[in-house]
Amino acid sequence: MKDQEYIEVYGARAHNLKNIDVKIPRDKLVVITGLSGSGKSSLAFDTIYAEGQRRYIETFSAYARQFLGGLERPDVDKIDGLSPVISIEQKTTNKSPRSTVGTITEIYDFLRLLFARAADAYSYNSGEKMVSYSDEQIKQLILKDFNNKKVAVLAPLIKSRKGHYRELFEQISKQGFVRVRVDGEIREIEKGMRLDRYKTHDIEVVIDRLKINGSIEKRLEETIKTALYSGNNIMMVIDIEDNNPRYFSRELMCPTSGIAYPNPEPNTFSFNSPKGACDKCNGLGITDEINLKKIIPDNSISIKNGGISPLGEQKNSWIFKQLQNIAERYQFKLTDAIKDIPKDALDVILNGGNESFEIKSKVAGVTRNYKIDFEGIISFIENQYKNAESTSIKRWAKDFMDEVSCPTCKGKRLKKEALHFKITDKNISDLAQMDVTELAKWFQNIEEKLSEKQLTIASEILKEIRTRIQFLLDVGLDYLALDRTSKSLSGGEAQRIRLATQIGSQLVGVLYILDEPSIGLHQRDNEKLINSLVKLRDIGNSVLVVEHDKDMMEQADFIFDIGPGAGRHGGEIVSSGTFKEIKKHKTLTSDYLTGRKEITVPKKRREGNGNFIKLKGATGNNLKNVSVDFPLGKMICVTGVSGSGKSTLINETLYPILNVHIYRGVKKPMPYKKIEGLEHIDKVIDIDQSPIGRTPRSNPATYTGTFSEIRSLFAKTPEALIRGYKPGRFSFNVKGGRCETCQGGGVKVIEMNFLPDVQVECETCQGKRFNRETLEIRYKGKSISDVLDMTIEDATSFFENIPKIHRKLKTIKDVGLGYITLGQQSTTLSGGEAQRIKLASELSKRDTGNTFYILDEPTTGLHFEDIRVLMEVLNKLANKGNTVLIIEHNLDVIKLADYIIDVGMEGGKEGGKILCTGTPEEVAKHKTSYTAKFLKKELI
Repeated sequence: MKDQEYIEVYGARAHNLKNIDVKIPRDKLVVITGLSGSGKSSLAFDTIYAEGQRRYIETFSAYARQFLGGLERPDVDKIDGLSPVISIEQKTTNKSPRSTVGTITEIYDFLRLLFARAADAYSYNSGEKMVSYSDEQIKQLILKDFNNKKVAVLAPLIKSRKGHYRELFEQISKQGFVRVRVDGEIREIEKGMRLDRYKTHDIEVVIDRLKINGSIEKRLEETIKTALYSGNNIMMVIDIEDNNPRYFSRELMCPTSGIAYPNPEPNTFSFNSPKGACDKCNGLGITDEINLKKIIPDNSISIKNGGISPLGEQKNSWIFKQLQNIAERYQFKLTDAIKDIPKDALDVILNGGNESFEIKSKVAGVTRNYKIDFEGIISFIENQYKNAESTSIKRWAKDFMDEVSCPTCKGKRLKKEALHFKITDKNISDLAQMDVTELAKWFQNIEEKLSEKQLTIASEILKEIRTRIQFLLDVGLDYLALDRTSKSLSGGEAQRIRLATQIGSQLVGVLYILDEPSIGLHQRDNEKLINSLVKLRDIGNSVLVVEHDKDMMEQADFIFDIGPGAGRHGGEIVSSGTFKEIKKHKTLTSDYLTGRKEITVPKKRREGNGNFIKLKGATGNNLKNVSVDFPLGKMICVTGVSGSGKSTLINETLYPILNVHIYRGVKKPMPYKKIEGLEHIDKVIDIDQSPIGRTPRSNPATYTGTFSEIRSLFAKTPEALIRGYKPGRFSFNVKGGRCETCQGGGVKVIEMNFLPDVQVECETCQGKRFNRETLEIRYKGKSISDVLDMTIEDATSFFENIPKIHRKLKTIKDVGLGYITLGQQSTTLSGGEAQRIKLASELSKRDTGNTFYILDEPTTGLHFEDIRVLMEVLNKLANKGNTVLIIEHNLDVIKLADYIIDVGMEGGKEGGKILCTGTPEEVAKHKTSYTAKFLKKELI
């Protein structure tokens, strides 16, 4: 084979890679697998992708590169045969509420174009179809319909607005016009003319009065031009005898009521543009509204005792003096219960008031004047929320508000004009709310319903929309709607949307690198995903996938297995070849693929403790009034196809309810009717895959609290006591013991103007982070810096006589993370590793036996062997009487559960029901459940 048929990597040493050489076949589907932490991502992303990215940026001019910030050259000798690289990771979704599935996939952009060019406009007043005319058409219509009649041609200026309009009349007069029509009556303009400012008015200026016949065509032409100019493209013609107006417009206009819409353009339908966004919610579809219950949680308490939550108990302040004045005026006391306060008074307290009043003293007979000038508590909170510069004040104000669907646009995000452009009775928002399957059906035979003109305009746009919808269906996202915000998507969904977008771009000769695209996908949809990747390969691209999924490996053209262990024990290619060849090798991966090793099904399922948490009537998102019992003291697994409502049921409904009950959490659960059995648990813990720290200064030792114990231990050594060192001396985050040259970072960043910034080891401390004096303090011959460089494995035996430290380190080792170092930067940990550190940190705490653990897809990024280790840890938790609830698609986890709750049937609108519950053996017998079909094979 020629060399060009491979991507050749020589001497890769990023992170834990052991100077490896790899030849990756081009234009093939290649899978990189291996234990979590063995170096898969280091090879795929930190070496190959990083080099591809760097080479791309190198093509820019030096001037452009200085704005981009440099990219570090990966630690590799050379890479040959590298194509342009596109990485599709899970982390890169946009968290903006303005980003939706429709905008990411560009389907919504094409819909905007379709509606701007081919939709019919309807009046929001009368529902009639809107019309628009050219100047010539207006002239011919007037000549025909008003022949031999006396008419007045007017230009509308004001429509149903309050004001005295004195300046407007002066302006009209200066332009040379002498008459106006005010509220249906033609009047001459007089000097100083003004109207009642508190009434609504309609004002039109009379441009010309003339008798229509064939001889005045030229004059009529000029009149029409002037009228349309003055009336902003709208004019009126009135038959002087019967005073009935008729409207004409260059833009879209309702023939009866005269309301006009500007001519549509794609921006008219964009909720991210001022032209299309609803004015009330600025195109977000939701607004913040004051919740009275949060302001007055209990109306049996008096104002004095803190009945009005934002004010607290009575103190000597201006607000309470004003409240005292209001109490005098409306004859109640601040010690009265709020429910007994007169309605008018409560209205002034909440919404504000401004009045002066007199009170005659009964004893002295003296009259005193009081003034109420009160903004109102609701207005005050709203003003603080909108205008305060301090984030903490904004957060304080938001505590008294609820996010509600915008009352003006009903959550549709657009102005009412945009929502009255329709194609076959559907506006753009109706289409955005359909799920992708429904949308595909609607577009299937749309041609039959369009006019010839619409078809000519829309044919190309329809083609683009259809292909993009098809790509979404191909990657198993048929349950998503276009208006679903991207921040509510899971990592796997976001990644598959980006994959669909990439397939849509039809690029050729590119190297795509994907990071576990099967995350969050039910076995049923796995096939669709694999077919999409095969399609990408077949049009002439190289596809490199970091993956643990057996089906994906079977379909791959070539597989690299990295190992043999994780961290320091990994970083080598232990085997490579096709799926058949890999199975013949003696490696951990092949042991699981051939069945020599397996995760065994337990002989007996746990009985639980007989108590239940019963959730009734959950209706959030797509849940169909779901009622479900969670048996306590068991390992529960919630299964179902992607989009069926698992996360809504657990993360959005059950977890917030438990969190509010136990910790007074602030997250509002999705709607439900009632919940029973909360008294049976006393702790709830949600363990997700978010990073444990976002800065390089965070590490496993600081996160688990071990580092504080180690610092205290160093401070107690005889030498430290003699020198008077406190635990703070051994922290690299504060002045005193750290190296001040690198401020405890261990590295210095050297800025190179045109070239990438370079990180070099600090020359003062040689990367040890601490100054010489601190490093002189030793415990068992090791300095604090040596301890941070130890692997968890080594540190466990090193600290075995210190129970506090030993217990925490042992739990990290037990979850399979013995290979990471105590001081490893959090930013270099994978999602699976971060989740297991959180698990370890929870495990090392004393548990109560009544704890409810929630894990959302804990097997992400885990190899078969890692899953075995993880399940051992979770089984330990359940054996102590705790409840472990796992949302999962991985069959190795599902078969180990004591109780399964299967949600389905499909995703999106077809989902949201509980299909079956019970032990894995009971669920496997279910006739229609997709999970049952795949589970049956595993239990044999």
